[in-house]
Amino acid sequence: MKNPLLNFSKQPFGTIPFKDLKIDHFIPAVKQGIKNAETTIEKISTNNESPTFENTILPFELSGQRLNTSVTAYYHLFGSESDQELKGLAEQISPMMAEFSSNIYLNIALFKRIKSVYENKQNLNDKEDIRILDVIYKDFLRNGAGLSEKKQNELRKVDKELSTLSPKFSNNVLNATNEFELWLNKEDLEGLPDIVIDSAKLAAKEKGESDKWLITGQFPSFSPFLKYSKKRELRKKVHFDVTTKGNGGKHDNNELCKKIAKLKHKRAQLLGYNNYADYVLEKRMAEKQERIFDLLNNLYDSCIDHAKEDLKNISNIAKKLDNINEIKSWDISYYTEKLKQNIYNFDENDLKPYFQSKEVMKGAFKVAEKLYGLNFKLLNNVQTWHEDVRVFEVSEENGDHVGILYEDLYPRETKRGGAWMNPLRSQGMVKGEISRPHISLTCNLSKPTENAPSLLTISEVETIFHEFGHCLHGLLSNTKYQQISGTSVYWDFVELPSQIMENWVGEEETLKIFAKHHETGEVIPQELIKKIKKSKNFMSGTNCLRQLTFGYLDMEWFGKDNNVKDVDKFEEQAIKKTLLRKPDTPKASISTQLGHIFAGGYSAGYYSYKWAEVLDADAFEKFKEDGIFNKKTAKSFRDNILSQGNKEHPMKLYKKFRGREPKIDALLKRESLY
Repeated sequence: MKNPLLNFSKQPFGTIPFKDLKIDHFIPAVKQGIKNAETTIEKISTNNESPTFENTILPFELSGQRLNTSVTAYYHLFGSESDQELKGLAEQISPMMAEFSSNIYLNIALFKRIKSVYENKQNLNDKEDIRILDVIYKDFLRNGAGLSEKKQNELRKVDKELSTLSPKFSNNVLNATNEFELWLNKEDLEGLPDIVIDSAKLAAKEKGESDKWLITGQFPSFSPFLKYSKKRELRKKVHFDVTTKGNGGKHDNNELCKKIAKLKHKRAQLLGYNNYADYVLEKRMAEKQERIFDLLNNLYDSCIDHAKEDLKNISNIAKKLDNINEIKSWDISYYTEKLKQNIYNFDENDLKPYFQSKEVMKGAFKVAEKLYGLNFKLLNNVQTWHEDVRVFEVSEENGDHVGILYEDLYPRETKRGGAWMNPLRSQGMVKGEISRPHISLTCNLSKPTENAPSLLTISEVETIFHEFGHCLHGLLSNTKYQQISGTSVYWDFVELPSQIMENWVGEEETLKIFAKHHETGEVIPQELIKKIKKSKNFMSGTNCLRQLTFGYLDMEWFGKDNNVKDVDKFEEQAIKKTLLRKPDTPKASISTQLGHIFAGGYSAGYYSYKWAEVLDADAFEKFKEDGIFNKKTAKSFRDNILSQGNKEHPMKLYKKFRGREPKIDALLKRESLY
């Protein structure tokens, strides 16, 4: 059997041959990749020559690149196009990779050589060489290189177990999401806009039911139902199923939450840290838990009164419109929308005809062109993992190749929820030459229906721009080494390039570029633009408080040693200060479905979103001062932020762009929270 993963790709631009990949390719490719990398590591470790950057650090950085391609391809498909058989491979691949990683970091001979080079780093002149050396050396320490043999063996066990638990957590959430179905008859459609009805009809047809309507567990399906359905009991049912995901039943994540948190704490303590948060924050801008809580508490004080006022206003309109004396959790979204319509005479569905997904993407491309001189050319000769995926070559104004961008916008049962950017090939040295990146932008947006193309809410438009910001961070990287390229930066810095892009969505100059009626081509009317601007800070207190809830919960899980017996009780205690009303659903749980902290990279890091909001609001102020498409300002942002990867500490990079450290004032002003 010819395995395309065992050789460097001969596809256009060296892209991954997704259509040629079979289930039987992954395990052999990973095993062979590990074997090849181990051979390289052995040569480095047993080299009799004195350790130098050239004979130790450089070959180590370049080792395992074939393995990385195989693993990247697998985990990309795991999230984007996965059946049960493919998912099942994670139980083999994750432990293999955990063991391989442990074998490297706990290789005494290898570490001695790296340490020797590190102790003589004054001999190096190149700043990137010094940076990659520093990163590699500290990674070894943070992965147990300095531990006793006994503790190293304990660390191996912890890492191996963690490697199996996180995929299980993700699978449980995905399976629970896919299993939820609410079948509707014609009389159940009251209140739903035509576009929501059309989507539900399409979902039913895809399940073989042409005379019914279907609401699924995917966000673009259930969210508008909760927002518009007049059927209160049905809203209750949807809300219950959505909020209890992973909390009980055959896809229960309770034990996994406890095990993952316990194991991460144990890992941190083995390495000499008080808790997992302290371990994580050593490589974060925040550096200490105190600074995180300073931020969270400052924002809490700024938003809590606004959030209370939001809830009061929602309760009042529920009483006024429908004589509801006690508002319930499944009423919040519905009456929030009613309140918005009442205050601003504004229904978000009025915007949808102007936000066709492919035109929004073109708009994001145009913004990148105006800022950075980039061009995007649709390609038809690059293999993809699904027929919905489009591929673009990204190039400079002068025609120089920048990279490859994959676009995968719509939900399906084989794809996990949410939105993310994924580097399929990071920028940096490959086979001794500097390669350009291959980046995937993945979302779960409103699907096309039989009657209309994919039409988006304003929040979905912001999602596209957000993920596109991550993509630009990856695409515009200009480093020597993959390990410090693109988005391989501190986690509380990585959201700056993404969140700053959302700011352009609310600007009239941007909206007129892409917001055009999908039938008539009419540019979005001035009246609607005004309503977007006026309603921009609607429920800003509530929205801020929601993010703080996740931030506080995350720090409670990973900021101390928790011997959690009952996840529900633990969570209730952790977030009690952010709850404005007692939950109506007994088994509602954030923890059991929050993949960010239990199956992603945000353990002790969810605060990063708010941290980066301070950065992005402050940075965008510079663009507003100079003009939102000012070429000089854009060049500075590209040169000092987007292209730099992890060449320097992020605060140094930010100060080079802004001329000073960030201030919270711009965020409070933007959100009307001052």
